[in-house]
Amino acid sequence: MASVEKRVRDGRTTYQARWRDDQGRQRKKSFTKKGDADRHAATVEADKVRGTYIEPSKITVAEYARGWAETRPHRPTTARRTEMMIRLHIEGTRLGGRKLADVRPSEVQAWATDRSRVLAPTTVRQAVGLLRSLYGAAVLDRLVAASPVVRIQLPRYERDRIVPLSVEQVAALAGAMPERYRTMVLAQAGLGLRIGELLALRVQDVDFLRRTVRIEWQLTQGSKGARSEPKTPRSKRTVPLPRVVADVLAAHLAAYPAAGDGTIFTTGKGAPLGHVYYGHNLFGRAVIEAGLPKGTTSHDLRHHYASVLLAAGESVVAVAERLGHEDASLVLSTYGHLMPDSDDRTRSAIDAAWDTASAPCAPDVPQDAKSVR
Repeated sequence: MASVEKRVRDGRTTYQARWRDDQGRQRKKSFTKKGDADRHAATVEADKVRGTYIEPSKITVAEYARGWAETRPHRPTTARRTEMMIRLHIEGTRLGGRKLADVRPSEVQAWATDRSRVLAPTTVRQAVGLLRSLYGAAVLDRLVAASPVVRIQLPRYERDRIVPLSVEQVAALAGAMPERYRTMVLAQAGLGLRIGELLALRVQDVDFLRRTVRIEWQLTQGSKGARSEPKTPRSKRTVPLPRVVADVLAAHLAAYPAAGDGTIFTTGKGAPLGHVYYGHNLFGRAVIEAGLPKGTTSHDLRHHYASVLLAAGESVVAVAERLGHEDASLVLSTYGHLMPDSDDRTRSAIDAAWDTASAPCAPDVPQDAKSVR
């Protein structure tokens, strides 16, 4: 049980509350008034009984963030992004030096507002999400009673509407690439692959007979050719192999044999292609040469793929499956404006339903109303 001990030192009287934490370790805290010490001791015992006891700690937000990140089962790319976020936007701010348990919601709001002055709205949301996650872990660790990351006002953000590349633009882009890499553009546009999935594609993943392609691996940025599993379970998928892609893949393999491990797209020396070399160097130059909009990236080839499927009447669920998305709602939020106008289909559906039944009785129209019409 917690106890209070009177202590006198250099003529000064204090009252020290002593107790043992959940791990049996001795804890203490001094007060100038006995009543405050008694109340603290009683509160500690009550919290231990209720299971709401909070471990006193001097750990800072930045220190806890570092330890939290090290225990996460993050993929290499996610780990690098998280490390950078902590280093630049937590450790590098006043919030990072604050004691974890002392931070108030108003301080988090001030931090988020400050970050919004130097970060894009989407990055601010990522930073706030990171802080929310680590405080959620701190609550479970009983280092804080409740998370201060609540009701945070964030900058208004409206996602720009996707303007997909046309078939002609994709063809022009492929034509602007060095001959060895033209097939990569057409394969990515015709299969809807992420850049890492494209770079990891192997001969054994392509079934020319059944006209399918199995997506099982990706090359992450900085992986130096080491394959890893795709970002989500749904990313492992089988997609149809269109004739146009099958033809260019066959021609590419005839001209540029695959590497020993089956990798289809390699450099002239047979080495795996990297994200920067393909996605920035080669692709960036081809975008300029083809006269495509500034800011066009390889990811726009996935947008092209989705837009073609939606225009052809593919369901949202089918498009999400082809793209390897976990949730079809992401397809709706990203590409909803590209879906064909359904007004005519709605009218036709209602008319067809009523045409199969007897014609409804039209209400009598007053004579004066007829004259008005």
